[in-house]
Amino acid sequence: MKRLPDSELEIMMIIWELNKPVTRFEIEAEMGEERRLTPTTILTFLARLQEKGFLAVEKVGKNNLYSPLIDKEVYMQKENKNILQRLYSNSAKNFLAALYDGENLTKEDLKELEGRGAAGIFEQFDPGERR
Repeated sequence: MKRLPDSELEIMMIIWELNKPVTRFEIEAEMGEERRLTPTTILTFLARLQEKGFLAVEKVGKNNLYSPLIDKEVYMQKENKNILQRLYSNSAKNFLAALYDGENLTKEDLKELEGRGAAGIFEQFDPGERR
């Protein structure tokens, strides 16, 4: 599965969020005011996503309906693995340490991660330091 450029990922995120077959008009309506794309640009991204195997297209009347062929969770898991490999030498410990050192994790974040089986990773941190 190929990694999507940000613009195509933005379109896929909208489709996944809507959780139903969607038209170009629905995608356009969901885009924020600061990120308005022309209809032809959206159609170009949709065509690319179809070519890459991310979308199925069904003609209904005058409109095309776009449905995801790849689950969001499957894509995100693959993308997370890529980030972990490329930026953190395939080490969850290095990744979490970078987040912690950057003070991006709250106590609640750490508890949630520990609840997901990452408890051993946090042994290097002083519990008194946690926010």
